[in-house]
Amino acid sequence: QLQLVESGGGSVEPGGTLKLACTASGRTLELRSIGWFRQAPGKEREALSCIDSTGHVTKYADSVYDRVTISRDKVTDTVHLQLRNLEPQDTAVYYCASGVYHWTCALDRTEYEYWGQGTQVTVSS
Repeated sequence: QLQLVESGGGSVEPGGTLKLACTASGRTLELRSIGWFRQAPGKEREALSCIDSTGHVTKYADSVYDRVTISRDKVTDTVHLQLRNLEPQDTAVYYCASGVYHWTCALDRTEYEYWGQGTQVTVSS
């Protein structure tokens, strides 16, 4: 079973930037599509972005497309999600997940099979 580990969360002031990382414990992310999601208290888990196994296909949710960049580093076997111009409403637990299909990706949590434990992002002044 694939175990995903998120890192890079923390507390930041409004307007700040964070770069989250998703890695695999004991296995590789190669040949896997990866999605990033977030869940705020009392809200449903929301898809933010995804990337296919090659890095050539990327998708972004309309709610964050101008403030988020997803990328994958094959050398370090890491998928990053950079969050810019953060706002208090971005406060949530951020999760990465491994997609069912590697040749594409989807902004649909039902198409992901393995999930990390999440990393907390808090935006406040």
